[in-house]
Amino acid sequence: MSEAVDELFLEGEEKMEKAIAQMMREFGTIRTGRANPIILDKVLVDYYGAPTPLRQMSQVTVSEGTTLIITPYDKTILKEIEKAIIKAELGIAPNSDGICIRLKFPPLTEERRKEIVKDVKKIGEDSKVAVRNIRRDLTDSLKKIEKEEKLPEDTVKDYQDEIQKLTDKYTKSIDNSVSEKEKEVLTV
Repeated sequence: MSEAVDELFLEGEEKMEKAIAQMMREFGTIRTGRANPIILDKVLVDYYGAPTPLRQMSQVTVSEGTTLIITPYDKTILKEIEKAIIKAELGIAPNSDGICIRLKFPPLTEERRKEIVKDVKKIGEDSKVAVRNIRRDLTDSLKKIEKEEKLPEDTVKDYQDEIQKLTDKYTKSIDNSVSEKEKEVLTV
């Protein structure tokens, strides 16, 4: 393999890894009925005029699998944290006792679980589209390298097969992740 083709494959695999990592981050923000601190990643608290991620300014623990306990390092910002949680529209009302905030996750209805599964499938499909776009970019780049380095046709065909194998590997990984997440969502 030429150096340019090696670099092309490394770059392509790295981009596909990032597509899967992005999908997993999105899966983390999906509410499944179990408490997961990742859901708070999109909560920004107005801390002395600066929007600050909630998880940077407090300790977040899971209690009994269905409750998140948020204990701020600075107790004077409890009200601001409550406002930020409400503003983030997590679908859970914060409950403060003056020391910490509790977020109790109610069990999901069957209908809501089915909606969430649809969302999971859409995120998975978006990730597959991203991987296929990366495949297309790799193939286009390979054609440019073929012209520049005058690669033999059978060698180019082998490289295209490798690109397809890489794509299939990541597509299968996406399918597996989607089905795992579906099981998690549908488990009562």
